Amino acid sequence: MSGATIVVRANFDRPRSVREVEGSEVTGRPPRVARLLGLAHEIERRIRAGELRDYAHAAEVLGVTRARVSQITGLLLLAPEIQEAILNLPESRGPVTERQLREVVAAPLWEAQMRLWRLIWGRRCANPPRTRNG
Repeated sequence: MSGATIVVRANFDRPRSVREVEGSEVTGRPPRVARLLGLAHEIERRIRAGELRDYAHAAEVLGVTRARVSQITGLLLLAPEIQEAILNLPESRGPVTERQLREVVAAPLWEAQMRLWRLIWGRRCANPPRTRNG
């Protein structure tokens, strides 16, 4: 090298919210449970597309255990109305956790899942998200 100097200017001050950057009303991130549900759909999509062989391969790629992949993809067994409500949660910290949803996932019928979902929402907040079936 000839002793050349490279000057790089960077601004590491981050705005506090998305609204400060884009002028929108959206702040924060989607709730964790919504991100996990999205990941479950992505894992299934990639398996169907042949990008991943199976859940074991997905676990290897994601750097988690096979059991964790099974827990995450178990969210796909939720009634479509519950999945829709989860994906539309507005808060950055959702009032429902993935752990709570494991009880709902364990119910074999969507009607039973809907009853459990309403119970969880009744305990967690006054205004449950709307689903097609009420």
